[in-house]
Amino acid sequence: MKILVIGPSWVGDMMMSQSLYRTLKVAHPDAQIDVMAPAWCRPLLDRMPEVNQALAMPLGHGALELGERRRLGISLRNERYQRAYVLPNSFKSALVPFFARIPVRTGWRGEMRYGLLNDIRVLDKAGFPLMVQRYAALGYDAAQIRTAADLPQPILWPKLQVSEAEVIAVKRAFSVNNDRPLIGFCPGAEFGPAKRWPHYHYAALAEKLIAEGQQVVLFGSAKDHAAGEQIRLALTENAQPFCLNLAGKTSLDQAVVMIAACNAVVSNDSGLMHVAAALDKPLVALYGPSSPDFTPPLSHQAKVIRLITGYHKVRKGDAEEGYHQSLIDIQPEQVYQELNLLLSTRKEQ
Repeated sequence: MKILVIGPSWVGDMMMSQSLYRTLKVAHPDAQIDVMAPAWCRPLLDRMPEVNQALAMPLGHGALELGERRRLGISLRNERYQRAYVLPNSFKSALVPFFARIPVRTGWRGEMRYGLLNDIRVLDKAGFPLMVQRYAALGYDAAQIRTAADLPQPILWPKLQVSEAEVIAVKRAFSVNNDRPLIGFCPGAEFGPAKRWPHYHYAALAEKLIAEGQQVVLFGSAKDHAAGEQIRLALTENAQPFCLNLAGKTSLDQAVVMIAACNAVVSNDSGLMHVAAALDKPLVALYGPSSPDFTPPLSHQAKVIRLITGYHKVRKGDAEEGYHQSLIDIQPEQVYQELNLLLSTRKEQ
């Protein structure tokens, strides 16, 4: 069976979509799954063994460009896909499979996509509280799965593949010291400072870890480099050589491999948090206004710390530098204790 998936456009969502690909592969071991997504997603898709190939979606996020989507769909007709799964909820995301004349086109109703989708599911948000449940449910017949309780257990969580040879090569490329164990920090957040654990808390935790003989690596995009420098420069002069700010210096693929090299990761609610979970790293995930009730890290090695409840749609908190008070209140000592507990449990396994 040839399957086309229209994938999501964010790192975290793309990671969680792997649960659908894994579900489909169990049901159809010979299935060829191609995923159309923004080109930057390719490094993630290439590390998912269930995916046959990543097809670049040449259109920007938010652009309708009906004519171009029609051309793109027509260009895929010779591929003779038998099924399509449309993961984003937008009207435009369902156009390519429609124009490609793929016989069965599955997805949640989203923006009233009657006609574009012919296996249309009406989402009961309370029945499927987690995003990963919503993705996995599409891999089954609608009559089988009424709520998340009907999903076969366990749900197949995301799992990325990284080889030891890749780890060695990337560590060498960034001149990473092999004498000290690596602890990764992911201090960035796409939607503003309200989702960030304060830099001074990260620095206090880094200082403690470095004093114990470990080294800290900071990950993120170019937009996160300044936040990384705030952390690094807040360290004592003796500790700074053991804190490497790679935010904005790695490709996404290199960041994935470097996270795989880490003994553990501390992260805000971010796309890289989901990458760390899919690499099965001991992970302390720090949540503030955003909620883990919808998109938690999918790993038995993860510990979520959050001091408030509910979802608070805020990009910038009221505190200094836009931090949210609920994240300020998470103390470095608490994170340190949870990190050590995860690491000690890992050693015992």
